[in-house]
Amino acid sequence: MNTARRATAIAGALVIVGMVAGVFSVVPAIEEPHYLDLISAHESQIIIGAASQFIMIPAYVGFALYLYPTLRMANEALSLGFLGFRMIAATFHLVGVILLPLFLVLGQEFTQAGAVGASHLGSLGELLRTGRDLVNHAGVIISLSLGDLLLFAILYRWRFVPCWLSVWGILGAGLAMLASFLVLFRVTDVVTPLYLSMNAPLALQTLVLAVWLITRGFDTKALTITAPDNRADSYGML
Repeated sequence: MNTARRATAIAGALVIVGMVAGVFSVVPAIEEPHYLDLISAHESQIIIGAASQFIMIPAYVGFALYLYPTLRMANEALSLGFLGFRMIAATFHLVGVILLPLFLVLGQEFTQAGAVGASHLGSLGELLRTGRDLVNHAGVIISLSLGDLLLFAILYRWRFVPCWLSVWGILGAGLAMLASFLVLFRVTDVVTPLYLSMNAPLALQTLVLAVWLITRGFDTKALTITAPDNRADSYGML
């Protein structure tokens, strides 16, 4: 297995690692109506959620870093944009990791507070929960989706993967961004059939792409055929 082929296989594996970590980053107790009463009894959920979300950071950034050398040969500007948006998403992820332990502090204070204090902490808890939702489901998703649009534009233009897979990714990323804007403007909540169904196409496409990268890798024949024009093309869009 040559270096480029190994890089795409590792990138695909990192996608799966990130998706598995994403499943474990969900903290069901925080989604419950009376979550402040449940936090103390479900501290392990929050700790596992924070650790899992932290694992997603190197997985998501590593995916972009392993693909970057090949993508750069096709289009330097778009590949840099893709990498940059992954870095932005990683920053949002880190904020999400930091927010989770605050729920532990809030839960401890809530169990010790009286009726008046509990009411105040309840309002603070709602603000914290809303902030976490916006970080994870607006900041992270929008930045990831913008980067994915640049990635799939390169993949489509250079036929690194089948066209149907690139088009699926473009449509899925657009739908995921729309869902995040609906959350951002309070049109829908995170745990709703509408939001989940709008994110499902990109999630499924991501899994298919990961398997493709692991088993098939990129088809880079187009780069070999048009090698003398790569530098010129890197400054064009499509």
